[in-house]
Amino acid sequence: MEKEMLGIVFAVCCLLLTAVNDFVFKLFARKERSKGMFCFLIGIFWMFALAWSLDLHNDSINWKSSIFWGSVSGIFSAGGNLLLIEGMSRQSAGICSLIYRLNMILVVIGAGLFLGEVPIPVQYVGIFCALAAVVLFQYGSSSGDEKRNWLSPAILIVAVAAVMRAGMGLSYKYGFSHGADKNLVPFINSIFWIVGGLIYALVKERKMLKLDRELTVYGSISGVTVAAIVFFMAGSLYYGKAAVVLPIAQMSFIGTFVLGIVFLKERFSRAHIPALLCGIIAVILLSL
Repeated sequence: MEKEMLGIVFAVCCLLLTAVNDFVFKLFARKERSKGMFCFLIGIFWMFALAWSLDLHNDSINWKSSIFWGSVSGIFSAGGNLLLIEGMSRQSAGICSLIYRLNMILVVIGAGLFLGEVPIPVQYVGIFCALAAVVLFQYGSSSGDEKRNWLSPAILIVAVAAVMRAGMGLSYKYGFSHGADKNLVPFINSIFWIVGGLIYALVKERKMLKLDRELTVYGSISGVTVAAIVFFMAGSLYYGKAAVVLPIAQMSFIGTFVLGIVFLKERFSRAHIPALLCGIIAVILLSL
């Protein structure tokens, strides 16, 4: 029970840090900049930030399992985020964000099928509240056109991104249960962000291949934050159940929304209140 509680604490830390990182990304996206180079820089700073956690001389490290699951989750992580970026360049960011966060449905199903994790009844209610929070929040934030504009090729791209995001979390948990090192796996992930971001920039953004001061600042802040996010995510999955800790981490959009209201003076309407309440209830119930 103490291990599961530690997993929940790590998931809440992941939630808070992800909210901050999403806010940083929102600030970055206000101007047209190279998203590929941004991902590349995140990977660089992520790698250096996690270097302290490695103990490569530890004889107990299962190198085969760590490298394999670090690579699998790295492909899911980098690929999912780049597909999300591509989808957002073609479709409403709000709709894309909603579809992407619904990956928690796949997490719960996958955790039951592949990990044998069956939540207790009250946690099922928490999962339902988490899904309701995502849907209600997006409904309150979307314009009339966005609510009607659901059918486009970009939706399929983001749906694949959501599948990959779920695959990342599940592969973390499955890898850790089969001997993968919880510090080495996130470190390997950063390599895939570096390579994936560079390839994306070379293929899609050749005219924006430059590193300026603002891009470097955003990349460094987000890189260190992402390093902390994956560190706590790995810890939450190492100690807790994927079907519980991953939906908790998905509630980060509430924190990002609050930061947007405070610092960017974004609109807050009565339609957001049920979403915020559902999100808070979801975190409480999933923590039981």
